[in-house]
Amino acid sequence: MRSRLAAALRHPASAIGVALTTASAFVFLILLSIQALGFLENPYTGILVFVVVPAFFLVGLLLIPIGLRLERRRERAGVAAPAWPRIDLNDPAQRHALLIVAALTLANVLILSVASYGAVEYSESQQFCGQACHAVMEPEFTAHQSGPHARVHCVACHVGPGPGGFIAAKLNGTRQLWLRSMGTFTRPIPTPLESMPDVRMSCEQCHWPDRFVGDKVKVLYEHANDEANTETKTTVRLHVGGAVSGSGSGSGIHWHMNRANEIEYVALDEKREQIPYVRVATPDGRVREYFAEGVTTADLAGKARRRMDCLDCHNRPAHRFGASPERAVDAAIGEGRITAKIPFIRRDAVRALMAPYASHDVAVTEIERTLRDAANARLPHAFEEADLRQAIGVTQAIYRSNVFPSMKVGWGTYPNQIGHTVSTGCFRCHDENHKTTDGVAISQDCELCHSFE
Repeated sequence: MRSRLAAALRHPASAIGVALTTASAFVFLILLSIQALGFLENPYTGILVFVVVPAFFLVGLLLIPIGLRLERRRERAGVAAPAWPRIDLNDPAQRHALLIVAALTLANVLILSVASYGAVEYSESQQFCGQACHAVMEPEFTAHQSGPHARVHCVACHVGPGPGGFIAAKLNGTRQLWLRSMGTFTRPIPTPLESMPDVRMSCEQCHWPDRFVGDKVKVLYEHANDEANTETKTTVRLHVGGAVSGSGSGSGIHWHMNRANEIEYVALDEKREQIPYVRVATPDGRVREYFAEGVTTADLAGKARRRMDCLDCHNRPAHRFGASPERAVDAAIGEGRITAKIPFIRRDAVRALMAPYASHDVAVTEIERTLRDAANARLPHAFEEADLRQAIGVTQAIYRSNVFPSMKVGWGTYPNQIGHTVSTGCFRCHDENHKTTDGVAISQDCELCHSFE
């Protein structure tokens, strides 16, 4: 047996397979140990440890039987039907060889199992989703890190439950990996509205839809483009409300999410901003159909209907970008991150944020130059140098969080449908132009959703 194995391993394919498998196994175990000890923090190490090295290991395993087969053919050239090898467990040499093969097979299975499990775990980690494809997913990853869902893993919202959701996500991920490798991905990355799992399996695992929230108070800051950066502060009471469980009643904005009500609509575009038709069915059996001006039933033939859920308003729950440079700077001044002591800082910061830059590095340099030049043009200073440095740093951070030139992501690329001041939002339906056949319109009454204090 030993002589046969030695003869078979003389074939280059088997020899390479043995060397490749052995080396890969040692490298995998060493890298796995180093990573477990916390010494490998780079997001690309997971690909090396759980994908690249195990791939070489598997290739080596495949080469061994191929080489054995080729060597047997070479030795038995001209023999019509090669005889099966005789296995005699009474022979100590054969018994020892089989034990070695069994032990190596078990070790190989264990290594491949750990590698496979590690590959799945790594492919569902924040590092893989957001940093391994850094240039592509940088906007989404950056927004996610600073948002309210920063500690929620990507797969919790983007991968559906069960084997079906897992397989669909991996197939889609393979397609995306191919596009990334070929450089044919779209810029900017489109919002995956159609491929998102059912909200009952994602959002509602944490957010109870029947919870009554009531009112929430929000303070909005606005500043003038004058020397004093004059502040206007508006307090808004949002009537979030909610459903009354088990009934069609409720109040406020979250009335739309009452499970007893059925709200369906038709959208004409991928972003779901053009909505010509809305249907509302309530538990009392009433059905109301609202048509946008000039739209008839015939115009809707063949158009898909969608039942309204969380994502129709909360369309950017985990990847929020600033609505506009004006709002971002107003919020920074209102929160005290940029001091209003610097003359015209609101106007200058907005101007710096709106300018086109080739990259983040260029933007950082140019934003500092713009703000310093503007400040130095108005001497003597009525503020501290530390105030100016902080204003520059905050403005640079606002840019880095919202604009990504390499991915063609800028202000307004990803509209947030919460509200209606910057994006269409609520007014997609609440515009007084969606009416039933007897003239009843979807109201645009401001007091339905909020009041000012």
